[in-house]
Amino acid sequence: MGIRFPSITDSQIIRVLQKSRFEFHRQAKGSHEVWRRRSDRRHTIVPRHRGKIIKRRTLKSIISDMGLTVEEFRKLL
Repeated sequence: MGIRFPSITDSQIIRVLQKSRFEFHRQAKGSHEVWRRRSDRRHTIVPRHRGKIIKRRTLKSIISDMGLTVEEFRKLL
């Protein structure tokens, strides 16, 4: 059975990033933000479109950039 990705917004992703010790690094082009974790120098880009659900493919990329599995990400929600 396939793993189902949660339907979440940008603010929920930000909360998970903060729990994972990511810090806001800078504003990227347009309405995107760069978040970075200093301990292992990982970074990810989060689209900031308030109230909209993040697309599955984008969420998969963010989870991969964080170095987590979908299960670990769900636990941090």
